[in-house]
Amino acid sequence: MSGQLRVAVVGATGVVGTQMLRTLVERGFPAHEVVPFASERSAGRKVFYGGEEVEVSMLSDDAIAGFDVAIFSAGATVSREWAPKFGAAGAIVVDNSSQWRMHDDIPLVVPEVNPEAMDAVADPGHSRIVANPNCSTMQMVVVLKPLFDAVGIERLVIATYQSVSGTGKSAIDALMAESKAVVEGQDPPAPTSYPHQIAFNVLAQAGSFKDGDDYTDEERKLINETRKILSAPEIAITATCARVPVIVGHSEAVNIQTRDPLSPEQATELLRSAPGVTVQDDPAAGVYPQALEAAGEDDVFVGRIRRDDSIENGLNLWIVGDNLLKGAALNAVQIAESLVARGLVGERTAA
Repeated sequence: MSGQLRVAVVGATGVVGTQMLRTLVERGFPAHEVVPFASERSAGRKVFYGGEEVEVSMLSDDAIAGFDVAIFSAGATVSREWAPKFGAAGAIVVDNSSQWRMHDDIPLVVPEVNPEAMDAVADPGHSRIVANPNCSTMQMVVVLKPLFDAVGIERLVIATYQSVSGTGKSAIDALMAESKAVVEGQDPPAPTSYPHQIAFNVLAQAGSFKDGDDYTDEERKLINETRKILSAPEIAITATCARVPVIVGHSEAVNIQTRDPLSPEQATELLRSAPGVTVQDDPAAGVYPQALEAAGEDDVFVGRIRRDDSIENGLNLWIVGDNLLKGAALNAVQIAESLVARGLVGERTAA
C-alpha cells in the first residue's frame, strides 16, 4: 500500500482492533507502515494486515515515537496512560474507549455529523486526542443529524437492543456455548460475561450500574454523547439499553419529538440523501432494517419511519447498524481519513 503516514493500532488483537486493521486496508488508507500494539501477553503474536502477517509490539516509551496517527481500541485504562504519550510524541490519537469522550477539550466526532470539531487538535497545546463515540450513539446520530438540522429536536426516547460483540469475544463465546448447550438439551454453563444467561434471553441491562445510578453507563453515554455531538445540551433524552442474543448488530427504537413539524414522508426524503444512511422502509412487505443484514455493512439502516400520534411533532424510527464497523472501527478510520483530508496530519512525514 502506498502512502506517507505511519499508523499505530493499539489493541490490535481484540475484536474491534482486528476490524480496524481490516478497515484500513479495505478503504485504502494512505499508510506506508501500520504497527499493531497490544498487551504484554499478546506481544510477539502475528496479526494479518494487507494479506501479510505483522508482529504485534508491546507499548513502551521508546516504541511510540514517529507515528502520525494512533488508533486506539484497548480500553479506558490503556487510553488514559498511553493516548497522551502518543500525542506528546507527535501523533494524533483516535480513541475508541470511553476515557476521553466527555472531556470538554476533546472533540467527540462522527465525520458525517460534526467533522469540524476535530479541527481543535490543531490548536497549540491541545492533547491531540479525538474521541470515537459509543457504538449505539454513533449509529443513531448519523440518522438524527439531517432531522436535527431541518427542524430541531426537543426530546428523544431511546430503547436499544445491543449485540454481544459489543462486550467482546468472550461474550460471543459465551453466547455460542450457552446456545449449544440449550439446543442439545443440556444445562448451559454458568454466565460469565453477563449477570444472567444471554442465550434465548433478553437482559434489561447493557452496561454497568455505577455509583447508585438507576441508569447504566451505556444509557448515560447515549444521553450525554448525543448532546455533545449535536452541540445541543438542551435536548431532553432518556434511554433504556438491553442486551440481546445477537452476535453483531445493534438495533434501536428511537422516538423523536421535533421542534417544528416534520411528516414521515419528509423525514424519509431527508434520510435518503443523508451520507452513510440507507433507508429500508416497506414494512407491509417485510422490508425494514435487520441486524443480520446490517452485519458487515458500512451504512446505518433506518426504517419503520412513522408518525407518533400521541405527542405533537412525534416520529418513530427503527435504526440498525454493525456495531463493530460504523459503531467502532469504521468511524475511527473515517476520523483518521478526515484528519488527512483537513490537513491535520501528514505534515511531518511529508516534509
